Amino acid sequence: MLDETTDRLVDFALGVRFKDLPDRVIDEARRRWIDAVGCAIGALDEPAPEIARRVARNALVSSGSALFGGGRSTLDLAAFSNGVHIRYLDCNDTYLSLEPAHPSDNWAAVAAVGEHVNANGEGWIAAAAVAYEIQCRLCDSASIRARGWDHTTYGSLSTALASARLLGLSRDQAKHALGIAGTTSAALRLTRAGELSMWKGCAFAHAARNGVFAATLAEAGMTGPAPLFSGDMGFYQQISGPFRLNKLGGLTADEWMLPKTSIKFVPAEYHSQSAIAAAFELRKRIGDPKRIVGIEIATFKTAVEIIGKDPEKWRPRTRETADHSLPYCTAVALVDGEITARQFSQARLSDPALLDLVARTKVIEDPKLTAGYPSGIPNRIKVSLDDGSIHELEIAHPPGHDKNPLGDEQLEAKFRGLAEPILGGPKTDAILNRAASLPQDAKPHEIFSLIGDHGS
Repeated sequence: MLDETTDRLVDFALGVRFKDLPDRVIDEARRRWIDAVGCAIGALDEPAPEIARRVARNALVSSGSALFGGGRSTLDLAAFSNGVHIRYLDCNDTYLSLEPAHPSDNWAAVAAVGEHVNANGEGWIAAAAVAYEIQCRLCDSASIRARGWDHTTYGSLSTALASARLLGLSRDQAKHALGIAGTTSAALRLTRAGELSMWKGCAFAHAARNGVFAATLAEAGMTGPAPLFSGDMGFYQQISGPFRLNKLGGLTADEWMLPKTSIKFVPAEYHSQSAIAAAFELRKRIGDPKRIVGIEIATFKTAVEIIGKDPEKWRPRTRETADHSLPYCTAVALVDGEITARQFSQARLSDPALLDLVARTKVIEDPKLTAGYPSGIPNRIKVSLDDGSIHELEIAHPPGHDKNPLGDEQLEAKFRGLAEPILGGPKTDAILNRAASLPQDAKPHEIFSLIGDHGS
């Protein structure tokens, strides 16, 4: 029953102490929580979060955990509903490696279980640091996308161990939680292929629900399958192929993964962020976007595979497909000069002039740009105008990339841009101040009551 990978993950998750976290990890965790809360508030009126909130509220609980938008539910359903809110706008943070990920999805599990055990802000941060570390190290170890599995598969493992830590599980209980979560974690990459559905923004939330549920079962005495990774028909054999985790434990200040994640500056799939940044700059040179006769996007292999090859990306019919479309996001950035929820409305998705420009947009892979990934996300935009002139710009590190991070003022501006249209200025101020004080917050779950009840 020996399984080195399970042992290393469990020992790391249970062994991290807040006092051992570097200052930068603590501060970046605080900033990621601010960002996650802003993304969740911005999604309060979106259809999938409303559905998730309504379903979660249907569970009758005497205690449970709080929901974004008001109400309470079981721990696992709270993790699901809150996870949908954090992820749905495709505006939360990103980590790029063999397998891309959105590690701030883990906050939904941390908040649900953290409230249940009455953990303070230090406890939330330590659990989040564990979840980020585990998910990112797994993403560094093996690409499961290439084998037909969704990246959210790793999220069941990271959230199960973050939950195990918060619940104070023993080493054996944490192993059982990991076995239960890992055995039930496999998510099909169909989630992100072709025309995308609402589920695209819900897939990790389901993984978080799975991780939380596995940990609560283990706490109650449930045993899980083992050995998870090396066993016959286990994770290595069925999902990832064999791998060995990079360093885990005994980390120096520069080795922690959380500060290496990137914060998005606009709500769109991360590999398009540099193309959007380049489009914004080129728009200043071009002036009237009606002069554009063609767009060429030179990009890297992963971007082509995820957001630049499916025919549906050239005529997206859903918000989920549009924000995962490199040609659409680039074209609408050139025309509108902004990327907000408005750019993914049905009015924009059905605009004939915009769709005509998307149809005149070409995506090609450039091997030199492929070589620059994942240390950067290099996109080169070439815009041809009606007078025969060509304007070209290449960007590898858009605003928010870990090599070009957003400053606190920029992060605050992003938060306000998401929250103020929904909640107004005074309430946004109070929530921002509370989120920003996470390391010192004795009752961080009270931020949900500041947001209050919203909608159905």
